[in-house]
Amino acid sequence: MKISKLFQLGKTQAELDFVDIDPDGDTPLFLDPHFLSKRVDSWSVEATLTLKSFFQRIIDLVRTDQIDVAKDMFDYLREPNATCLGLSQGRPRGNGVGDRDTAKIFQSLLKSRAIQTGLVQDLQDSILFVDNFGRDKLSDMATNIITKHLVDYTIRQCIFHNIPLHSGLSTGYYWSRQSNSWENSSSQRLIAGGKPILLVPKGAVSFSQSYTPDRYYQHFVLTFLQNEHLRLNSALVQRRAKGARFVTKKSLETDNPRNKDFLRSFTFKHPKVLQDFKDQTNPPPLQNSQISDVSFQTIAKSLGSQLVKIPFGTKDASAFHNIVLGILELLFYPDLMNPVKEQDIDKGRKRIDILFDNSSTSGFFFNLSNHFMLPCGHIFIECKNYSTDIANPELDQLAGRFSINRGKVGIVVCRSFDNRQLFIERCRDTYTAQRGLIIPLIDQDLVNLLDNIDENNRTFLNDYLTKILKEITL
Repeated sequence: MKISKLFQLGKTQAELDFVDIDPDGDTPLFLDPHFLSKRVDSWSVEATLTLKSFFQRIIDLVRTDQIDVAKDMFDYLREPNATCLGLSQGRPRGNGVGDRDTAKIFQSLLKSRAIQTGLVQDLQDSILFVDNFGRDKLSDMATNIITKHLVDYTIRQCIFHNIPLHSGLSTGYYWSRQSNSWENSSSQRLIAGGKPILLVPKGAVSFSQSYTPDRYYQHFVLTFLQNEHLRLNSALVQRRAKGARFVTKKSLETDNPRNKDFLRSFTFKHPKVLQDFKDQTNPPPLQNSQISDVSFQTIAKSLGSQLVKIPFGTKDASAFHNIVLGILELLFYPDLMNPVKEQDIDKGRKRIDILFDNSSTSGFFFNLSNHFMLPCGHIFIECKNYSTDIANPELDQLAGRFSINRGKVGIVVCRSFDNRQLFIERCRDTYTAQRGLIIPLIDQDLVNLLDNIDENNRTFLNDYLTKILKEITL
């Protein structure tokens, strides 16, 4: 039974920021360090810095011949059952990191000489050049290293969804880039199915099918060799009927076998090919339909129907707040991630209803910073279940939470407008005074967006929000 069912959240995967795992089974997804390194949300950035810190320490130790110290660091890597990701979770694993695998992994890393020669610069490079090292092992190692980030994320999500936590439990060992060592501490933990569980952001997982030795070999190494043979006009060059020259990839495979020993020797001679592979391997976040069997249109229709039935007023503010959270997650993922409810700022003197990380790399939220030069690493959300229009004090309250570091973009979600033009003018006054951008959305806006949702095409969403933006800024 999945987390959403166990704790009666009443939400589908599309309304949740985390992967809705089953504590008793497997979800065949992976934490991919290369994929994480391409993400721009604050959680992924922090997790990537921790992964880099760990592996840089390994590199430094190996290159200064402190082999025993480096080996000891691998002894802390264990089979991470808490995320319920990967394959054969909770049972003997054929490919993942088990207690007896860590020494073998370290010996394979040394034997490959990938660190000593500079081939391996990041943890994920091991999958390309180290024998008997695949996506399961890479994901397991990454999970161990960033365990504290996952613990903290899990706590925030449990608070967000009112899931009970257990206090005073061990986090398990995790890498601390502050102390540059493994640490273990006490923390609140989520317990499900009788065991500690770590929730993982759905925008931070992948199928690990992009940063692979096969793709590197097939689409970068062989392509480079094709061009080289054409340039040298070698014996492998053939001609088509109309005279065009070509070299088949199959003809190259005999002298350039598909194995990691060849990839090591080739990359040592042609490091730019590896850099091109890294630069051009930038897979998008997984869609909700790739993670679970969901019908976007069905969920969207249901959410819109539930929204308009909620009565106005303080008594039903919690119900309004809860449904809006699910709608915003559905609409804005993967551009907005890692929501935090009732986030304290300024040492607790102020509070924000919801705070999202801006993880966009294109579209409306990306354009806010790149075209309108608005600081928006975080997006502020305020929900008001009022029966009348929001007045200046509420807008001033939200604008007062803006800052250069936190961001200066917010969305006010309310029920309806008595005088929409007046409200837009108030938002324009805030923007003109350079206090920040406040975008108003009412029930009808959310219903319109839900009615036109398309997981594969966000044009309607971006155009709709841009139209409101232009009303305020022009």
